[in-house]
Amino acid sequence: MTATTDHSVGQVGPDPSARVPAAQAATVDVPGPVGRDTDPAFVLHKGGKIGLALTVPLNNREDLSLAYTPGVARVCTAIAAEPGLADDFTWRSNAVAVVTDGTAVLGLGDIGPAAALPVMEGKAALFKHFAGVDAVPICLDCTDVEEVVETVARLAPGFGGINLEDISAPRCFAIERLLQSRLDIPVFHDDQHGTAIVTLAALVNAARLTGRGLGELRAVVSGAGAAGVAVTRILLAAGIGEIAVGDSRGILHAGRPDLSPIKAMVAAETNRAGLSGSINDALAGADVFIGLSSGKVPEAAVASMASESIVFAMANPDPEVDPEVAHCYARVVATGRSDYPNQINNVLAFPGVFRGALDVRASHITEPMKLAAADALAAVIADELTEQHIIPSVFDDRVAPAVAAAVARQARADGVARR
Repeated sequence: MTATTDHSVGQVGPDPSARVPAAQAATVDVPGPVGRDTDPAFVLHKGGKIGLALTVPLNNREDLSLAYTPGVARVCTAIAAEPGLADDFTWRSNAVAVVTDGTAVLGLGDIGPAAALPVMEGKAALFKHFAGVDAVPICLDCTDVEEVVETVARLAPGFGGINLEDISAPRCFAIERLLQSRLDIPVFHDDQHGTAIVTLAALVNAARLTGRGLGELRAVVSGAGAAGVAVTRILLAAGIGEIAVGDSRGILHAGRPDLSPIKAMVAAETNRAGLSGSINDALAGADVFIGLSSGKVPEAAVASMASESIVFAMANPDPEVDPEVAHCYARVVATGRSDYPNQINNVLAFPGVFRGALDVRASHITEPMKLAAADALAAVIADELTEQHIIPSVFDDRVAPAVAAAVARQARADGVARR
């Protein structure tokens, strides 16, 4: 699971009523029935990647009478009288719903809820493996904002948190906002905030490696979808020196007449220099490029950046800038791919974020909690930095505990912790 990119930059997102058949939407080679018996991906996925496991014995009548009737009635009655007890006597305090409508799945786009299920299973597997969180994939056969919100809100009593996944922009913004306003458990759209947390952590370390602070950097973000907006906001909160955001029509600025409400808000908060024109134009003299779109950046534009530049080309599987080209001009290069150094991967964030939030039974995840997660992630390898190592490996077992501890501390400081 790599950082999610906006594959409809400059658009309002795919039309859910015009869903493309999976066979057309996919950009990868898919084996036929015979090949599926030998293709390692299909072999691994046979029967799914996750399952349930018991946490109590069920070996005899006494076990059964405690786990089910009549013993369970005493617990149910206590919870009915004191609802908060469900956090102590059910799985809720360690359970997250991974929710999608299948409209913006990885690099595949709007492929629908059933085709999205393997990705949601994978997400649940990562939650369990990296942070011990029990996650349940929930794929919804509806795309209307109000229907999604109502459905998830009605499911929420069985969970301690909601992880929204692969929901197209701009609906994802409204869905997250409306759900969090209705629920008293964390609602976290990972395509936005997971990407933002890991990107900030990587940029903090890249800046440190080059002897600068965030406040000294001028950044250009390519992509004004879910990830682009979230990355921009967290960089502003962290004190980036200057930042401009572009879509397929160019740099966002207050004078552009074609901006959606979300893009207009971003334009009002960014681009203090008043840049216009294309992303390529804006890169002249810039310190940082952050790619969260499918648009390509020519070599000449990368070459025009400032010395000691930083290039995060995170479109997957094809980065906006070829990594080999980027290395000719940039001091630090990162991508969303696992076959290059410095992979910006959301799994570095979301397991620890939810682990920390669940541990203190947070009511929601605040902006300072996201900043704390990024700082903790960056600090894991602060003494080990090289151009090829500005972000920890996803298999570094220090990551999730460090992020979880920072998130839990900040939740208490922000007054949203309940234990």
